[in-house]
Amino acid sequence: MGKDYYKILGIVKGAAEEDIKKAYKKQALKWHPDKNKAANAEEKFKEIAEAYEVLSDPKKREIYDQYGEEGLKGGGGGPGSDPDGQGSNFTSYTFHGDPHATFATFFGGANPFEMFFGRKANGRGPGGGDDEDMEVDGNDPFGSFTSFNLNGFPRDRHVGIGGQQRRKQDPAIHHELRVTLEEVFHGCTKRMKISRKRMNPDGRTMRTEDKILTIEIKRGWKEGTKITFPREGDESPNTIPADIVFLIKDKPHAHFRREGSDIVYPVKVSLRQSLCGCSVTVSTIDGKTCNMKITDVIKPGMKQTVAGQGLPFPKNPEQRGDLVVEFDVNFPENLPANAKDVLKRHLPAS
Repeated sequence: MGKDYYKILGIVKGAAEEDIKKAYKKQALKWHPDKNKAANAEEKFKEIAEAYEVLSDPKKREIYDQYGEEGLKGGGGGPGSDPDGQGSNFTSYTFHGDPHATFATFFGGANPFEMFFGRKANGRGPGGGDDEDMEVDGNDPFGSFTSFNLNGFPRDRHVGIGGQQRRKQDPAIHHELRVTLEEVFHGCTKRMKISRKRMNPDGRTMRTEDKILTIEIKRGWKEGTKITFPREGDESPNTIPADIVFLIKDKPHAHFRREGSDIVYPVKVSLRQSLCGCSVTVSTIDGKTCNMKITDVIKPGMKQTVAGQGLPFPKNPEQRGDLVVEFDVNFPENLPANAKDVLKRHLPAS
């Protein structure tokens, strides 16, 4: 009967990716031969590394879940077989045999006991706690670190206990994300495809992989809003992956522009309309129309406000800004002499 990788890591079948990482970290720290002096520690440490490499790889895990260790390692047909029966290019898996390489890749170093926590290899911390009790979700009993990336490095520190140098994080990578005012009004979902480099389990070679980042554009988000995806940049042996940051930018609109949560709607009127009054029909961002009757003289740059017809407020989407109608008077290039005489007779001199 083949190995039960789930049992080795102490998790159930169907466990989430994050649970697999947490289980590997806990078991690897417990059974590391430099810390655990039991006779079977080396073999146990190797089994844990193999179990992690299989279950953390979606393809290997899928084959293992269906056919067990024998199917994964080609027992059902040898190298190059097609155990999933779907014409895949699956090649039988063989563990590379070096659990210390897996350990170093995961933690970013060969001795996390001292590098991260200032502990000796006996696993006893300053407060007498045992590494077996340590979790990787930020609940470190020593309160020293916030959260960890895949390589186990703390997010907010560069220099560790004892003055040892931490890896520094690469500078954030910024991308503009263009949205229409209609998308801001209704809210929408954007999916951005990125390509990034990732370390292979051997800790030396690299692979390129694509990932889809999903961004939920909330109603009323302002231009300049930042959406950050921590550590989604390229991996490298010596640095922490950069954060990917998307910056909201408005697409030019055919009719509107926005000022905060208000929408500005420019309207051109003739000189005659500006002096004698007029009616204008204004469109709103949600596709409705609004009729405005102007009886006062329209001066260049004059504005009229339609309350509550702008964009949703970011912190209270049930309320909206205003629609601001901005008038632009279209002065004629020239006037006939008789028109000038009429204006002179009827318009005040000052």
